[in-house]
Amino acid sequence: MTDALSALRPALLALLIAAAVPAVQAQSRSNPVRTGDYIVAVVNQELVTASELQARISRVRDDAARQRASLPPEDQLRREVLDALIDERVQLTHARDSGTRIDDAELDRAVNNVAVQNQITMAQLRERLRREGIEYARFRNNVRDQMLTERVREREVQARIRVTDAEIDAYLDQRRAAASATSEYNIAQILVTVPEGASAEEITRRRERAEAARKRVAAGEAFEAVARELSEDANRAAGGVIGMRSADRLPDVFVDVVKKLKSGEVAPDLLRTGAGFHVLKLVDKKEGDAFRITQTRARHILLRPSAQLTADAAQRRRPVSASRSRAAAPTFEVLARENSEDGSASAGGDLGWTSPGNFVPEFEEAMNKLAINGLSDPVVSRFGVHLIQVMDRRDMTLDVKQQREQARNVLRERKFDEAFDEWLRELRARAYIEMREAPL
Repeated sequence: MTDALSALRPALLALLIAAAVPAVQAQSRSNPVRTGDYIVAVVNQELVTASELQARISRVRDDAARQRASLPPEDQLRREVLDALIDERVQLTHARDSGTRIDDAELDRAVNNVAVQNQITMAQLRERLRREGIEYARFRNNVRDQMLTERVREREVQARIRVTDAEIDAYLDQRRAAASATSEYNIAQILVTVPEGASAEEITRRRERAEAARKRVAAGEAFEAVARELSEDANRAAGGVIGMRSADRLPDVFVDVVKKLKSGEVAPDLLRTGAGFHVLKLVDKKEGDAFRITQTRARHILLRPSAQLTADAAQRRRPVSASRSRAAAPTFEVLARENSEDGSASAGGDLGWTSPGNFVPEFEEAMNKLAINGLSDPVVSRFGVHLIQVMDRRDMTLDVKQQREQARNVLRERKFDEAFDEWLRELRARAYIEMREAPL
C-alpha cells in the first residue's frame, strides 16, 4: 500500500502535464501559426492547425499499437480525429461564452496541486514544464479551460435528462422479474399419471384419485405418506420431494402455482399437465431479492483538469524518478485533503456508503474490482482522473425510497451519453465552422 501511495505523486504530475499538451498545441486567432504550419479548421474564434491534428493522430496510433487495436483507413482516421478536435473547440468556446467563471483562487489551487503532489516548488514545476516544451501561462490557461468545459458540460447535459416515475416503475419491475427467475423452490408432488390416448372415463377416474389424495392431505394426513402410497412419479420413495431447484429449472406451470404459497402449504387445486394430475406442496423457498445489494464505502482523489487523458497515456509519461524511495509516504486521507478537486476533499476523499449505480460506469467498474483497502490505478471519467481506495463493503436491503433513488441514478446515467450527443449536435449547429484545404 505504501508503495502504491508513494507512486501516486509522479503519476498525477504525468497526468496533468500530458493532459496539457494537446491544448497547448492549439492555436487561437491571437496566436500566430508557426512557420510551415497551416490552418485546417476555424471553429468560432479558435483555430485547429495541421500540426495539432498530426500530433493527435500520432497519439491515437500509439495508443492503438499499445492496445493492439485496429484503426480505420488513413483518410477516415484523419476525418474522425479532426472531428473530435472540432467538438472540443465547440465545447470550449461555448463554455467561455456561457458566463461561467473559474476564479483565480480555484485555478491556483489546481495548478499548485501539481507541485504539492510531487513535493516540488512552483519554480521546479515551471522548469519541468519548460523541459516538456510547455509555456507556463498556456499550461495554466489550459487547466482553466478544461475545468470550465467540464463544469458547463456537466451542468447543461444533466439539466436535459428527465427520468419519469413510469420509467422508474418499469425499471423496478424488471429488477423484480429478474430476481424472480433466480428464486429457488423445493416442491413435493403427488402425481397421478394419465396415459396417452386415455378415454374420458379413464381421465375422470384418474382425476378423482388425485382429488382424493389432495383431500386426505387437506384433512391432516402427512403429504409424504400419501405420496409414497399413491404418487406415480420418480420421487415417490422420497415422499414426492423434488428438491431445491431454481425457478428456471422447474416447469413454468409449477412455479406459477407454488410462488403464491407459503412454505409448508399445499395448493388448493389440482394442476393438470400433459403428464397427469398433480397435487403440489411448497416445502421451502429461497426468493431472489431484487433489492438486496452490496454497498461500498470508498474514497478517492479527483483531479479535474485531466478529463481527456487516458490512464494508459499517463503511465507512459510517468517520470523515471518515482518517489518509492522516500522514507515516509503520506496517507490517502492526507493526500485527498491536500489535493483532491472534489467536495469530498475535506473528508479525506470519503464518499460514504454508496449503492450500485451511484457512480459513472468507469469509476464503479474499477471500484468493484478492488479488495477492501485495495488501491486503483488512475481511472479516467468525464469528471477527471480518480485514484480510488475501497474502505469497506456491506450487504443490505433497500427500502422503497432507496429503491427509487437507485433506479433514478441508474436511469440518469444511462441517458447521459444520448443527452450529451444531442447537446453537442446543437452546439455544432450553432457554431461557425470553416474547413480549409492544405495550401498548395
